[in-house]
Amino acid sequence: MSDAIKHECGIALVRLLKPLDYYIKKYGTATYGLDKMYLLMEKQHNRGQDGAGIANIKFDVAPGERYISRYRSNDSQPIKDIFEKINQKFEDVYHDNPILLKDANWLKKNVAFTGELSLGHLRYGTFGGTSIEYCHPFLRENNWMTKNLVVAGNFNLTNVDELFDLLVEIGQHPKRKSDTVTVMEKIGHFLDEGNSVLFNKFKAEGHPRQDISKLIARDLDLQKILTKSAEDWDGGYAMAGLLGHGDAFVLRDPSGIRPAFYYQDDEVVVVASERPVIQTAFNVPIDTINEIKPGHALIIKKDGNVSEKQVREPLEKKACSFERIYFSRGSDQDIYKERKQLGRNVVPQVLKAVDNDLKNSVFSFIPNTAEISFYGMMKGLQETLNNIKLEKIKALGSNPSDEDIQKILALRNRVEKIAIKDAKLRTFITQDNSRNDLVAHVYDVTYGSVYPTDNLVIIDDSIVRGTTLKQSILRILDRLNPKKIVVVSSAPQIRYPDCYGIDMAKLSDFIAFQAAIALLKEQGKENIIEETYQKCKLQENLPKEEVVNHVRAIYAPFTAEEVSKKISELLTPENINAEVEIVYQSIEGLHNACPDHKGDWYFTGNYPTPGGNRVINRAFIYYVEGIDKRAY
Repeated sequence: MSDAIKHECGIALVRLLKPLDYYIKKYGTATYGLDKMYLLMEKQHNRGQDGAGIANIKFDVAPGERYISRYRSNDSQPIKDIFEKINQKFEDVYHDNPILLKDANWLKKNVAFTGELSLGHLRYGTFGGTSIEYCHPFLRENNWMTKNLVVAGNFNLTNVDELFDLLVEIGQHPKRKSDTVTVMEKIGHFLDEGNSVLFNKFKAEGHPRQDISKLIARDLDLQKILTKSAEDWDGGYAMAGLLGHGDAFVLRDPSGIRPAFYYQDDEVVVVASERPVIQTAFNVPIDTINEIKPGHALIIKKDGNVSEKQVREPLEKKACSFERIYFSRGSDQDIYKERKQLGRNVVPQVLKAVDNDLKNSVFSFIPNTAEISFYGMMKGLQETLNNIKLEKIKALGSNPSDEDIQKILALRNRVEKIAIKDAKLRTFITQDNSRNDLVAHVYDVTYGSVYPTDNLVIIDDSIVRGTTLKQSILRILDRLNPKKIVVVSSAPQIRYPDCYGIDMAKLSDFIAFQAAIALLKEQGKENIIEETYQKCKLQENLPKEEVVNHVRAIYAPFTAEEVSKKISELLTPENINAEVEIVYQSIEGLHNACPDHKGDWYFTGNYPTPGGNRVINRAFIYYVEGIDKRAY
């Protein structure tokens, strides 16, 4: 991606269904679950560069013994940092008495992270700071085992203020106004309530107090607790939680915005944000992995019972399409096909941009994540070239020579590795002029691969801000002296902020928005800016369910092609020789490539929850008033 976008967070849950001794005997190690957790987290590392954390719960420990362990890290290599600390515990045992590494009872009693239930999290901060206090999992402690709560998630809620006020109304005093704390305390409130109801019930039935804890653990209704907790949540979420006695859950939002997948056999239950990481870590076929249904929670009871229960009424599925374009691993069977189709679907725009001159066009991609869409684009262009060949052969008449046919068959799309990133180069200089010069050398280009008569076509995953394109990449490509540079985005124009997990929060950051504003001013339509602002202001105090997206009016006067043309002008650097054109995927092309992931609010403004409309209107108010902060 030419413009770095902060990713979504990632979750991983591992529940061992057999005693620890089983894994020692079968796999020769007591760290089977930890090893799998490490793989799940590393394979989702793209989702968390700001921090990571892991929590582990031991079952059936005696009073006075520690049963919850947690490590979090905001180190530059947080996963490595965490697992080095955990592994050191086992190294110490090995050096002291290696025989004990095969003693499940001793390990569980004496070594942390030897429990049956683990929850891992990868943080990519979209709100708050990057200190270790912002790293998940969060822990809500209590002397009652069934009231302990560990929470981690991939989510953003749009109505934190409203939820905070609800907590205050029920008598709580939250320590911080953030969606993570608010979510944990809301679940914690109804968890406490569920415990109290069961305690009073069993007490009235005459059960001894020492037996009541086990009865509560058996009968806690997680479905009911989560239904009450999530009733007012507005946003996208895949929320995971562990209870101190051993129950676990993963809850997904009603629109299926954030992803969550699970696998179960007789040894393990595992949940992750991405399907291929489960396939890789456990070497299982794709058809054994299930997607948690929108509005449902996967509930894993301490006794090993696994069920999927409805918590919120499912809405029309609006799974995030950006997952498919960029965030999830391209090794997923379906994502690979979809990204290729995204590349194939931009072929008509590409042909128009190069005036159908394939002979004098060179094709490549930047960065490496755009490689799959590049393959798709090349397959689509090959089909076009085959049709051209066919017409040329037909034009030769009834008795063409072998030489003429061979000349036509030799026509190929010209593919080159144009840019190679210098991973060793770091832009450590802070002065603007010097830094921009250094940035312009982050990529090395392949000289001699392009001629002055050529169009140079480069495909990217998406173009959000365009800053890197203007400051460095276009200047770098211009060194090859092409006639024209065409930069292709496999995603449509990003016009609206995200408020469900990806850090794209401010309208002024988007080059598409900048282009629309510039067009309005050029064409004497600035009144639309003021009218939109006033409409947004009038809705500030309405219930979120009554708010509509008024910012669409900013784009309404223009076609996508007109906005793209203005983007091309805005991103063309001074003193560049080549003509520059920016080409975007169409909305129709996106839907064709990703038919099962219809969450397209970044591109269309069709937010899947009422809170999204409030966020976009507030973002526009902030833009007009010059307030430099996110709208959620």
